[in-house]
Amino acid sequence: MRRRRTLLIVGGLVLVVVAAVAWIGVRAFLAKGELEAAVPLAQTVREQVVADDPAAAGKTARELAAHARSAAGLTSDPIWRAAEVIPWVGPNLSAVRELAGATEDVAVGAITPLVNLAGSLRPELFKPVDGAVPLQPIVDAQEDVRKADDALEGAAKRVRTIDEGPLISQVRGAVDQLRPVLTETADTVDAARRAIDLMPAMLGADGPRTYLVMFQNPAEPRASGGNPGALALIGTDGGRISLLQQASTADFPRFPEPVLPLPTETAGIYGNITGRFMQNVTLTPRFQLSAELASEMWFQRFGTRVDGVLSIDPVALGYLLNATGPIPLATGDQLTGDNAAALLLNEVYLRYPAPADQDAFFAAASGTVFERIASGGFDPAQLIAALAQAGTERRVLLWNASPSEQAILDGTTLTDLLPTEVQAPGSFGVYINDATGSKMGYYLDVLAATGVAQCDANGQLAGLRLILRSNAPADAATALNSYITGVGQYGVPRGNFRFNVAVYAPPGSMPGGVQRDGVKLPAQLATDGDFPVTQFVVELAPGETTTIDLGVTKYGASHPPEVVSTPKVHLSETQQVAINCEFALQ
Repeated sequence: MRRRRTLLIVGGLVLVVVAAVAWIGVRAFLAKGELEAAVPLAQTVREQVVADDPAAAGKTARELAAHARSAAGLTSDPIWRAAEVIPWVGPNLSAVRELAGATEDVAVGAITPLVNLAGSLRPELFKPVDGAVPLQPIVDAQEDVRKADDALEGAAKRVRTIDEGPLISQVRGAVDQLRPVLTETADTVDAARRAIDLMPAMLGADGPRTYLVMFQNPAEPRASGGNPGALALIGTDGGRISLLQQASTADFPRFPEPVLPLPTETAGIYGNITGRFMQNVTLTPRFQLSAELASEMWFQRFGTRVDGVLSIDPVALGYLLNATGPIPLATGDQLTGDNAAALLLNEVYLRYPAPADQDAFFAAASGTVFERIASGGFDPAQLIAALAQAGTERRVLLWNASPSEQAILDGTTLTDLLPTEVQAPGSFGVYINDATGSKMGYYLDVLAATGVAQCDANGQLAGLRLILRSNAPADAATALNSYITGVGQYGVPRGNFRFNVAVYAPPGSMPGGVQRDGVKLPAQLATDGDFPVTQFVVELAPGETTTIDLGVTKYGASHPPEVVSTPKVHLSETQQVAINCEFALQ
């Protein structure tokens, strides 16, 4: 009898387990079908939004949300959750539940409010009407964009925290497919949220504002872009934008002391000239500091307190010209997206050796572009795309004097050139500062490559390789004028280009040595906040190429480092390089 009872109990347990497995299997199959049905609907709703068909997009979004809700419900019942504690099987069930939940978050929490905006926040609404940008549609959009941003960030976080180690290949593949899409989309909507939250106030919705615009010149590179040789003061009021004043660095005195107290690290790495000369405020990659210094210098020179500082470079200006179309200049030139960088960063110096003539050309060009944009003479969709590209490349930087408004920007790529908090553990920062007193940076090409090696003695090693080349003509010393080559006041032969390179390593890592073409290169070691810094000097003759290798130990990320760098005239993608455990550790 006891044996029979035991068999009945065991049989019952087996039946329960079989039933549970069957239940989970059926629900997993149904959830898979729901998710597969949702995928093409996401593409359809995107196409309908682009085609400006909000009614159709709304209907599709509701269908997508229904499939996503069903998938999430199928993978979150008590039996499913209980099975998640089972070794091997459990982590895969948890991952599937998180994937389904993230899809529901996106479909219900993000796509629906964004579709609501499809008909009310079209790009053309950003065009000035009678000289003023309409602000009310932007204010009306804020709540829906915030909802979408919160939902996308939540979904991205759910997928980022999935541990892929114990997953089977099919589930791991789904995680790998969804994670980058969610991260990229969340970053895009996050940037839109911050812009829409800030835009009304910055455009003078609550009263007049003034902003200092710095045009950084990468032909004379600085850590955050270049020498801010041309400047402008713009005013905003009720959506109306006006050009109030233009100036150049020649209009500013050599201040005897820094206009504001400099952080000890900044003074130690870049010198107190950072706070004494307008053309040197961008020596540091910390743009907030650069902006505060520039703002104070403007106040001391002209008596105007600005509400913020905006930085842009001629390459980004070229992107904007793709939206405005060619702009005729009084000189007879046509300023276009294709020729803006070459004309403003090189040809102007060949044509006008006198700095005053250069300043006049820059003022005329920037003023004409400003008038075209302020009058609404642009394609709004292309303008938004141009600003997005410039922001991604860190060619547009922004600082607000209001702490509450600046807090909205914190953590984004608009605030400075340092790796963001998310990027920092797995990134190098590479910043270039001219040491020639010239415009030879126009001819500098930089290719970066990184790699990781597992070393018993030193732990994990991360390596950075920089391939630096001067594309200056062989006869640069005589073919280029002294304003481009410099006049040798810093001991640099005409035609050569000398510059400082500051490499910011991931926080917590330990820099090794620096090698140039396999030979040890002298370097200065320092810290800037949490970042270990290695700074060294490189000089290139026309046509010369050199290779710099640098390694750091105690690198904590599992992937090869990213590289965040000074936005040069020409950009290149970071490559990967195979390194060994002796990589630049001398």
